[in-house]
Amino acid sequence: MFRRHVALPGEHGAWVFLLRPLLIGLFAGGRWHTVSLYLVLAALCGFLIRHPITLAVKVHSGRRPRETLPAVRFWIAIYATIGLAHVVGLVARGFGYLLYLAIPGVPVFVWHLWLVSRRADRRQWFVELLGTGVLSLSAPAGLWVGLGQPDPIGWLLWAVVWAQSASAIAYTYLRLAQRVLDRSPGWSMRLRMGRTPLLVSLCVLAAVTGLGLAGALPAWLFLPYALQAAEVLWGASRPAIGLKPQAIGYRQLAISALFTLLFIITWRL
Repeated sequence: MFRRHVALPGEHGAWVFLLRPLLIGLFAGGRWHTVSLYLVLAALCGFLIRHPITLAVKVHSGRRPRETLPAVRFWIAIYATIGLAHVVGLVARGFGYLLYLAIPGVPVFVWHLWLVSRRADRRQWFVELLGTGVLSLSAPAGLWVGLGQPDPIGWLLWAVVWAQSASAIAYTYLRLAQRVLDRSPGWSMRLRMGRTPLLVSLCVLAAVTGLGLAGALPAWLFLPYALQAAEVLWGASRPAIGLKPQAIGYRQLAISALFTLLFIITWRL
């Protein structure tokens, strides 16, 4: 029952796409109280339950042994029970409207499970992009819990957080493509390989900067996005030839942590 590979997801990078928007939203809201804990645990259980459910689909599609099912059912029940208890807490405290933010996750998760059943779930960047958009909805949820009401700025917060996740996904695909190269390509090939993440990161930086100048966002919020753009430019010019995925992941984790810290600081300026 207590198998780690059943209880916890193996894709460590996915945690960043949950925790980053959740922390940003909670700090942007400015107030931490009991409802904040309800939100954190409900979001965490919603994130964790997807793993045993995915394993159940893999069992029924012949990709995992059937003896895994008892542990799968056990963890589905654990996460569902804890998550539901804290959802009830949110509703009881007057934050039931936050449940609407979970609705977009249902069709995206169903699509993911369908791909899993067909053994076509690897390297599906569009599904990953939609999935990070769903997880980024925890940013306005955290903001609204802190403010005590659904302020419209939450939607703009969601958009800029999701945009950074999109940039990170494009950059990760670039680094993984670079690591299998036989030799370092010329500058024209490096720029051609990196054009998508470079374009995404620079467009996001320009948009956040423009919104800051217009007064719609904090004026200094462009700084974490400048960090992300600089990292993409660095990675595009220095191919990750032969690097292990773990090394790429650790650097991405460090950049993500620094981005989150800068975002929280500049949002409050």
